[in-house]
Amino acid sequence: MLGLEMAVVLGVALVVCGALARRYPIAPAILLVLVGVLIGFAPHLREAQLPPEVVLLVFLPVLLYWESLTTSLREIRNNLRVVVLTSTVLVFATAAAVAAVAHAIGLAWGPAWVLGAALAPTDATAVGVLARRLPRRTVTVLRAESLVNDGTALVIYGLAVGVTVGEEYLTPLHVTGLLVLAYGGGVLAGALAGLVSWQLRRRMDDPMLENIAMLVTPFAAFLLAESVHASGVLAVVVCGLFISQVTSRITSAVTRQTSVPFWTVTTTVLSSALFVLVGLQAHTAVLGLSSVSPVRALVDVLLVTAVVIGVRCAWLYTTPYIIRALDRRPAQRLRRIGARQRSVSAVAGFRGAVSLAAVLAVPQTLDSGAPFPDRDLIVVITSGVIVLTLLQAPLLPRVVRFARLPADNSVEEERRFAEVFTTDAAIGSIDVTAAELGTDERVVTRVRTEIEKRRKVLAADGAEADQVIQHDDQYAGLWLALIARKREALLELRDEQRIDDIVLRQVQARLDIEEVRFSRANPVD
Repeated sequence: MLGLEMAVVLGVALVVCGALARRYPIAPAILLVLVGVLIGFAPHLREAQLPPEVVLLVFLPVLLYWESLTTSLREIRNNLRVVVLTSTVLVFATAAAVAAVAHAIGLAWGPAWVLGAALAPTDATAVGVLARRLPRRTVTVLRAESLVNDGTALVIYGLAVGVTVGEEYLTPLHVTGLLVLAYGGGVLAGALAGLVSWQLRRRMDDPMLENIAMLVTPFAAFLLAESVHASGVLAVVVCGLFISQVTSRITSAVTRQTSVPFWTVTTTVLSSALFVLVGLQAHTAVLGLSSVSPVRALVDVLLVTAVVIGVRCAWLYTTPYIIRALDRRPAQRLRRIGARQRSVSAVAGFRGAVSLAAVLAVPQTLDSGAPFPDRDLIVVITSGVIVLTLLQAPLLPRVVRFARLPADNSVEEERRFAEVFTTDAAIGSIDVTAAELGTDERVVTRVRTEIEKRRKVLAADGAEADQVIQHDDQYAGLWLALIARKREALLELRDEQRIDDIVLRQVQARLDIEEVRFSRANPVD
């Protein structure tokens, strides 16, 4: 019954927190973390704990895959140097700084590096949820960083745990080999999994089978990489980026209509569950603390949080000037951003699921049978840092105003350009296409009128814009009202038992397509 109770609590929390977030300027993630803390006060519900391998092997592949599918590969290429440096050098610098501070407050070097590696990576889920309203370039760089840096952090984490437990040895050659295997093997495994998925899906014409293949793909990429001790995280990211470039050519409209809502709902539920888990684990970790006093643990949490945020700020306000001194190309000068604008990236360094899963996966004992040193304190500090970095989210709107970010209308401009271009392409090919299909001239005239009307709406500008758009809105409003009348008539037939429920659902599905078309609804935020 515990699992069912938690499912109900999680569902109610997701709905309530989402409703509150729409009404008040509070990020849903913060509310969900608070729900997790409150759940911890119920001893019965506090027993519900996800094993760390579930987070790493089930939640993470799905979330990373969807983030990779929906990010901009073009922006990643344009900002590749920034992404590579933040996902490697910054991760190592953060892990080293946290380890040094942790050692200074009493942890041995092994556990200190475990803590540093766990807290080094930013979280793709938290960044995607909390920073999605930022300009495209900022969001893409943050998401790309968080997608890739997990691989670096988990290599450092695995080495630190292995050395502490007694299973690994530390030499420059061994560390280099692990990094090469993690990155090289992860990229190859992701590319191979993506290639196989692409070849299989292009031969499928059943939307259901194609969606199943799509669901299996991130797990296959993760498993393939982990089987050769490479980075499963990087494999999923590479696979997702590859599939994002080829899927539009091999996926039918019917498949997209079913897959996009499914993935949107699934990733929302999974990410929400992780935020609740963060709050619950923070509560549980404090209750289970025995090596130090709660006051001492709180001081340690604040100190480590300051280090995590401070290293990120120091990085963002030093490395750009070093790069500017070394790279004076005009193309790079155009991509520079000011110090105010970098403050947004400094605040958006949220920690989350990977950090939590990493510390929960720390073994209880060493090879000698002795307890893992300060494990409970590591869990408390990590949980506290995750919560405090997430609490930076309410500051984002103020920081954005302080940064004076230029208005980013590039997505809207490119979308409008794409719609105009594709509409012109359709208009230009009407006669040839109609001739190939043997279409009646009256049908051609009707289609031409509809497309040209759409073209006028897209091109509306100046004094005529209001009238053209008003006419289009009235046209759409009339259609929506008529569709509503169709639904009423359809329900009357069902209620009078003149048609079956099966028929109702079939006709209703067609009406839904018409309604989405005229309401211009977008299933993906």
